[in-house]
Amino acid sequence: MTVEAKLAPEDIRRKRAENPKMRERDLARVLGISEAELVAAHCGSGAVRIEPRVADFLTGMEAVGTVMALTRNESAVHEKIGVYEKASVSVSSGNAVVLGDEIDLRIFPSRWAHAFAVEKRDGEEVRHSLQFFDQSGDAVHKVHLRPESNLQAYRKLVEELAASDQTPGVSVSEIKPGEAAQEGGQAVADTLRERWSAMQDVHQFVGILRALKLSRQQAVRMIGEEFAWQIDAGSLLIMMEQVVNSRIPIMCFVGSRGCIQIHSGPIANVKSMGPWLNVMDPTFHLHLRLDHIAEVWAVRKPNSDGHVTSLEAYDAAGHLIIQFFGKRHEGEDERSDWRTLMEGLPRLPRATAA
Repeated sequence: MTVEAKLAPEDIRRKRAENPKMRERDLARVLGISEAELVAAHCGSGAVRIEPRVADFLTGMEAVGTVMALTRNESAVHEKIGVYEKASVSVSSGNAVVLGDEIDLRIFPSRWAHAFAVEKRDGEEVRHSLQFFDQSGDAVHKVHLRPESNLQAYRKLVEELAASDQTPGVSVSEIKPGEAAQEGGQAVADTLRERWSAMQDVHQFVGILRALKLSRQQAVRMIGEEFAWQIDAGSLLIMMEQVVNSRIPIMCFVGSRGCIQIHSGPIANVKSMGPWLNVMDPTFHLHLRLDHIAEVWAVRKPNSDGHVTSLEAYDAAGHLIIQFFGKRHEGEDERSDWRTLMEGLPRLPRATAA
């Protein structure tokens, strides 16, 4: 659908009324609009446009109490129930973190372009949420209130963040792809290996990719089996079964363009439903599309304590869907049970690895 052919807000509201049970993300796709446009059409009719001021949002959220935080991409939905606590914004980087016992986030505020407080009626029940979107209208993070949430504190926060313009509709723009990753050659591979092997902190990895103009997937394909090896796609299921059976605490990362959300701890209730793999624990829910996974890699990164090993799943376009680590604290070596599990997963022969 072209920009000129996009629906007017009143038409979007009518389509929403005609499809009350359809999920917003799915309905937006059917209508050929972004999810932000679908929500923005309801300003004054169940939605309030708010300013995406991340620092003020985080400052006000702790008083709201227990909520459900949701971050997703096309293939994974990560939900955590808890409190927004231990939040801070870095003056030097401009990024923000939430380091609560349950809600653990890495936030990139420059990518938060549009935001709304949404009220949705379901029979007698009224559901409240805060929804944040990037400039293209894709969701970067959402907060859903629960029965035990402090509704008064929530309403105070919405009032403080409310925008002066409450006209239905929003203007979105396509996000241009970043600088194309280079194919690389032996010189790039040698430099990658040199810098990779010298890492003292896993957070240095992003800087290495940026400097060499490599995607994450290109790097793991190029680095060699000392640091990364492709494993069978079914390895993710094997890993999940083993961490449940052995009660190995893990860290599970799912990211959007503007937020990375992390679960740390054991998992227990894992169920499959069609193409979805689901974790349904009391404070952690994960919904993962297994049929979207094209490659799975075990990746080893050096740090000052030795090294850490992750399981990384990529889609057919090379986008990172999800990452898993063994749970550890800074200054601690990697768990031996997690390391043994990762090293024992079925590898693909190097000749068939992409």
